Amino acid sequence: MAMDRDEFQLRPKRRRRGMYILPSLFTSINIGFGYYAITQSLQGSLADPTFFNRAALAIGLAIPFDALDGRIARMTNTTSDFGKELDSLADVITFGVAPSILAWSWGFRTLRLLPNSTAYQQIVALGTFISFLFLICGASRLARFNISVNPAPSNPGRPDRKYFVGCPIPAAAGCIAAVVQFFNGSPIYEWWWALVWMGFISGLGLLMVSRWRFWSGKEITLSGRHPFQNLVLIVILAWTVYHFHQWTLIVIALGYLSSGLWARLVYRPRRSA
Repeated sequence: MAMDRDEFQLRPKRRRRGMYILPSLFTSINIGFGYYAITQSLQGSLADPTFFNRAALAIGLAIPFDALDGRIARMTNTTSDFGKELDSLADVITFGVAPSILAWSWGFRTLRLLPNSTAYQQIVALGTFISFLFLICGASRLARFNISVNPAPSNPGRPDRKYFVGCPIPAAAGCIAAVVQFFNGSPIYEWWWALVWMGFISGLGLLMVSRWRFWSGKEITLSGRHPFQNLVLIVILAWTVYHFHQWTLIVIALGYLSSGLWARLVYRPRRSA
């Protein structure tokens, strides 16, 4: 009987230790998607743009895993400092390094110019710097998020858990992936589109380090007052993404990006009045 009681007392502890692996497993899958996206981006070309498309899809698939690991840790009460640090490192790899390499490979490496021409070298060099700037802004955004306690956005209103201060790095990475995926991975080969791409990437980087308010989506749960309605919306969204992924993803990505810009433009005159 004494041995049975000892075994019964050890079972919850062993089960609890095992639960810590679950959120870290989702984070590891997130890193795996980022690594796969990097390898595909480096193989893409005008002759075979499917590699770019695969890289974009991998970044997009990593976003729900990034959202789930933290929620699972909170639901199972298995949050830890190790998990938080691993999640931040995963975000740097999957939503910082991977999209910056994809942005450079897809937007600048395949320009239809002579590789030895001065114009080609200047555009590629500037594109390399802009892509690196995106990475630095994303890493800075994560560092600020990790050390912030109730950060105050510059948008009007009280800060709360419904909003992020600055565009979150998964959303910025998702915008890059959505654009690449919208064109089925076909890369940019005209220099003027490369300049537009530079402006877009620069804007994403600046929004990440801004103090503008962006919706967090943390209030969407399946345990709230209307779990069935939320579940139906999630199913409809998943069905729409599966069947109309090109248009759905670009609308979601740019719509979310525009929400922060819209709130800033609409409420700024009221605050200054």
